Amino acid sequence: AFPGVEFRRATEEAVPHQLADAHVYFGWRFAPSWLFAAPHLKWIASPAAGTDHLPVAEAHSVGVALTRSYGFHGRPMAEHAMGLVLGFSRGLFISQRVQRNRAWWKDDLAEEFFDLAGATMTIVGCGSVGRHLAQAARAFGMNVIGVRRTPPAASEGGITWVHTTAVHQAVSIADVVVNLLPATPATDRYFDHNLFSACKPRSLFLNLGRSATVDQSALLASLDTGHLRGAALDVFDPKPLPARHPLRLHPRVVLTPKSSVFCRAYMDEAVAFFADNLHRYLSGQPLNGLAEAPATRSPLVGG
Repeated sequence: AFPGVEFRRATEEAVPHQLADAHVYFGWRFAPSWLFAAPHLKWIASPAAGTDHLPVAEAHSVGVALTRSYGFHGRPMAEHAMGLVLGFSRGLFISQRVQRNRAWWKDDLAEEFFDLAGATMTIVGCGSVGRHLAQAARAFGMNVIGVRRTPPAASEGGITWVHTTAVHQAVSIADVVVNLLPATPATDRYFDHNLFSACKPRSLFLNLGRSATVDQSALLASLDTGHLRGAALDVFDPKPLPARHPLRLHPRVVLTPKSSVFCRAYMDEAVAFFADNLHRYLSGQPLNGLAEAPATRSPLVGG
């Protein structure tokens, strides 16, 4: 598709040595120190949705564009989130945990299950991924509240939109709270003791955003008191958690190893996104997914 472009593949260890002649870099990681080895570099492209692990400020300061990818993370993340919600709502996780040492546990499930039809899901940081999740949740009869800093002007996708200033009210009526916030200075430990205390009693918390947006001690406290029904975490700190970490051992916590974006077509779609952007780059058009300098970045528009 690009006969005029020379493509080079490199292992992570070899990247710094391959950058001397490169104009474009496409990969998961880019160390800030690599910029010094790349005098001709104009663009860093990542297949990831987030940029908190990339040198956005450093690249911006030397005039190098940096782009994230989007548009193909929503479907697998929505499937992952609903799988976790169903695991709790139907008592699947409890059944798996006790099936080896209990003869019958139907009464336990009668106390723990909850109906999705008519329940409310609040999505904090509700961007493109949140819209996919809202569609899936509504298929189960759930009501969906989307929280973001810049809500759409009109109703969209059956989502009730609210501004971040109303987040406490939005979680107070939610049976399921889903965190999709990116990691920025404004979202650091956004889910703290106050916000967890505002959550509806016996609600379920999911974090598919970034670990830095959650105060894990506050989360554990809400779980230990029974205020939260449970938590499903695709991200946590540190990664991986130590073997005896309270989150790893907690009976009401389900951990997944940052696998919510698993999709057989992921890299095909990531490469297609990059190829479209490469056409734009070569023709002088604006790039899609351009990361803004941290000082001007919008903090609560989920990916």
